[in-house]
Amino acid sequence: MEKGLQKTGTGMILGKFMPPHLGHQYLVDFARNYVEHLTVLVCSIQSEPIPGYLRYCWMREMFPDVEVVHVTDENPQEPKEHPDFWQIWYDTIRRVLPTGPDYVFASEDYGWKLAEILGGTYVPVDHSRTTVNISGTKVRQNPIAHWNYIPPCVRPYFVRRICIFGPESTGKSTLAQNLASHYNTVCVSEYARGLLDFKGGWCDFEDIPKIARGQIASEDALARQANRLLFCDTDLITTTIWSDVLFGECPQWIHDEANQRQYDLYLLLDVDVPWVDDRQRFLPHRREEFRDRCIQSLESRGRRFAVIRGSWEERFKLSVAAVDGILHYQVSRVF
Repeated sequence: MEKGLQKTGTGMILGKFMPPHLGHQYLVDFARNYVEHLTVLVCSIQSEPIPGYLRYCWMREMFPDVEVVHVTDENPQEPKEHPDFWQIWYDTIRRVLPTGPDYVFASEDYGWKLAEILGGTYVPVDHSRTTVNISGTKVRQNPIAHWNYIPPCVRPYFVRRICIFGPESTGKSTLAQNLASHYNTVCVSEYARGLLDFKGGWCDFEDIPKIARGQIASEDALARQANRLLFCDTDLITTTIWSDVLFGECPQWIHDEANQRQYDLYLLLDVDVPWVDDRQRFLPHRREEFRDRCIQSLESRGRRFAVIRGSWEERFKLSVAAVDGILHYQVSRVF
């Protein structure tokens, strides 16, 4: 068997990685196979839509054997923005890399000039974008359409989160599972149910923080496995409602976390289906009151929701129609 090519020298890649995608994966893997030591500069400014530190963390996770550096200098982004554009960037890079690099890798025309001012050799990589036909702009504009180009660690940022919400015994768990199956993705189960099974269904106030933390952990874990959509059987708003109903209070940090966590759509299930008892259902005669609490909680927070009612078949059809609308809706809060 022939020995592989001996890698030598140092290399550098500079970019925004907004967000990292498989084109960046190819670029970094190309450079890793070209040089012995590679440095990747993740460059960000405050005004950009995706936080720079988040992009830096993504790149570190994707390339643990590469030196990844976060550069936060508020430098001009185009040569036309400042007469000393190239000198400004030279000073920034030299602060991070006092010597070298031997090679500069890029898929953009700026690579030629950047290599020249740094005294290195430019190695163009897929300028035509025919090897991996994707860009950060395309991903930001329509992440759902370009999902297969988004690395797993980045996907939770773009996944559409759908919360199945409402009173007891309205078919939330079954609907969440059926929708996940329909869209070939995953479903976050209600963490409280599994936790309280060990207590015969009984809930104490000290269980509320455990339920909240478990729901958060489960959702954040499964977001990496989701295929464009993540269906969540309940959320922390539900936890706050139940805590207030059962105990007259709820820890403030759960309220704060519930306000912070965002979902693209809530499917609010109405109470026009028969009550089915089990060990973890408490309020058979207060479902209307609980539904109204749910509506008030969503409206007060400005959450987008659709009321789902009718037979089980009708509920599924209405839910699919509402979710299909989300798949074609560009979420302005991110882009």
